Amino acid sequence: MTELFYAFILGIVEGLTEFIPVSSTGHLIIAGHLLGFEGERASTFDVFIQLGAILSVVFLYRERFFSILTFKKSEGFVGLNGLILLSLTTIPALIIGALAHGFIKRYLFGTTTVAIGLGIGGIAILLTERFLPKEKKAGLDSLNWKDAIVIGLFQCLAMWPGISRSAATILGAMYIGINRKTAAEYSFLAAVPVMFAATAYDLYKSLPFLQASDISLFAVGFIVSFISALIAVKSFIHLVGSHTLISFGWYRIGIAAIILFVLR
Repeated sequence: MTELFYAFILGIVEGLTEFIPVSSTGHLIIAGHLLGFEGERASTFDVFIQLGAILSVVFLYRERFFSILTFKKSEGFVGLNGLILLSLTTIPALIIGALAHGFIKRYLFGTTTVAIGLGIGGIAILLTERFLPKEKKAGLDSLNWKDAIVIGLFQCLAMWPGISRSAATILGAMYIGINRKTAAEYSFLAAVPVMFAATAYDLYKSLPFLQASDISLFAVGFIVSFISALIAVKSFIHLVGSHTLISFGWYRIGIAAIILFVLR
C-alpha cells in the first residue's frame, strides 16, 4: 500500500510537469529521493509513467494525429508532411538515446545532475525571453523541415535529466522565430513518438528488474499521470497564449538551489 501511495504521488508529479518547461524526470528523481523510492526499478517506473502523460496528448490532439495518419500528400502539418516533420524531430533523439542509454541511467539520474540541469535550463529560459528573436511563424501549418530538424537537435539536450524535453523543444522553436504557443503545441506533439520509443526501449532493457507484482504499481502511476497531464496541457496552452516563460525560469533556478544546498 505504501508503494501504491508513492505511485499515486509520482503519477501526479509526472503528469503536471511533463509538458511544462521544468523537467518531469528531474522532479520525479527528486520526489523519489524524498520518498525513498530509488534504484533501477524506480528509474524504469519513472520512464513508464511518462507514457500515461504522452497518451493524454494523443487524446487531446487526436484529430491532428488522425489527419497525420491519413498519409495524404498535403501542405501544412497534416498527412505525409506532418509525419515527415515529426520524424525529423524524433530521429536525432532516438540515435543519441540508444547510444547513450546506459551512461545516462548510470551516471545522470541523480539529484546533483538534476539540479545542474534545472539551473542551466532556468537561465536559458530567462535569456531566451530577454533576447527573444522576432516572431516569424505562427501555427503548426507554418512549420517546415528545417524547423523540425533544429527542434529535434534541441530535443537531444533533454537527455540530461533536469534540462526538460519540453523546455528544450519550446526554447529551440522560439529561438528560430516560432511563436510561443505554436512552439508549445509542437513540443506536445513531438513528445509522442520519442517518448513511445524511449519507453519501449527502456522497458526492454529493464525486463530483468521487473516482476509481475509491479503491475499494480505501474498501473496506478500510469493512470494518475494520464489524468493529471490532461489538466496540465490545457492549462499550459492557455497560459503561454498570454504570458512569458520567465516564472518557470526563476522556479527552476530556485528548485536547483534548494536541491544543491538543502537536499544533498
